[in-house]
Amino acid sequence: MTKILLVEDTEDIRDFLARRLRRRGFEVELAQDGEAGVRAVREGRPELVLLDMSMPVKDGWTAAREIRADPATASVPIIALTAHALAGDQEKALAAGCDDYHSKPVELPRLLEQIETFLVRQGRGRS
Repeated sequence: MTKILLVEDTEDIRDFLARRLRRRGFEVELAQDGEAGVRAVREGRPELVLLDMSMPVKDGWTAAREIRADPATASVPIIALTAHALAGDQEKALAAGCDDYHSKPVELPRLLEQIETFLVRQGRGRS
């Protein structure tokens, strides 16, 4: 079963996404802030990370940079989740180390396509 780490501080969004991803056969691990997210990537070795960019304790920008800086976790795909949809925000997320960007509100079919793209690249596609 493919393991996804969802790092999101908003409980409603975290619950919504976790339920829907689990229904589609993913194992979902949760973290509520960037610091816990970085720790969970190091300890849990997920196949993909969904990372909210605006969180307490450690924001997603910092968490993405730390994940990329660690050779043990540098190759884990990261999809940024953010309500920031201003010009330049996607580039900022990519510059921080994210592989892709998904603006909120989450469009589940599009997010699932993004997830599948990275799983196929890793040879773990579920098609």
